[in-house]
Amino acid sequence: MTNSTHFGYQTVAEEEKVHKVAEVFHSVAAKYDVMNDVMSAGLHRLWKTFTIAQAGIRPGFKVLDIAGGTGDLAKAFAKKAGPTGEVWLTDINESMLRVGRDRLLNNGMIIPTSLCDAEKLPFPDNYFDRVSVAFGLRNMTHKDAALAEMRRVLKPGGKLLVLEFSKVWEPLKKPYDVYSFSVLPWLGQRIAGDADSYRYLAESIRMHPDQETLKKMMQDAGLERVEYFNLTAGVAALHTGIKL
Repeated sequence: MTNSTHFGYQTVAEEEKVHKVAEVFHSVAAKYDVMNDVMSAGLHRLWKTFTIAQAGIRPGFKVLDIAGGTGDLAKAFAKKAGPTGEVWLTDINESMLRVGRDRLLNNGMIIPTSLCDAEKLPFPDNYFDRVSVAFGLRNMTHKDAALAEMRRVLKPGGKLLVLEFSKVWEPLKKPYDVYSFSVLPWLGQRIAGDADSYRYLAESIRMHPDQETLKKMMQDAGLERVEYFNLTAGVAALHTGIKL
């Protein structure tokens, strides 16, 4: 029997979701950062800056950026970890990873990149000081398995950071819905030539666990001292947890 899962509001076979998510990101990779700036009015950069500050990367740290896409976080982490550090940029999507790798090279930064699945990370136990995933967890089929893998590769005392769209403040829900389901697909069509991928984005945000649910999932994965920070009235949230 084939297991099913959600792709936005659709119910699909698990293996089909992997292919559908891949199609979305192959389609939008070239315009991904432009669309992020437009659809969040640049706020995604502030959210990432906050995440970088909370990460507290020090020289010599080993850092894994999962679903790192175009390399924003990996670039900042590599600067902070310095020449004695080790920062990996990973993504399951080849198109996104290529954009990120090329951008880093254009900035004179050569860091290891790996095409890999967050549910089966090709790294040893207790290896990284920090693991981050920004706007990637909601696209994963088995979020619990991915979180368990992230904890596995963390050193004791290491920190996981999960930046993701979340449940918006209730009074803003109606205007946010109008923006998400009307304006966003229109922008996607105009800028990236792809309305459907941005319709999926809006749906996937609604299907993603809310702040408290994700906090419990991280605790269930074995992380301690889990807390979250609502950003821009809950449009996004940063969850952090420690491996003790």
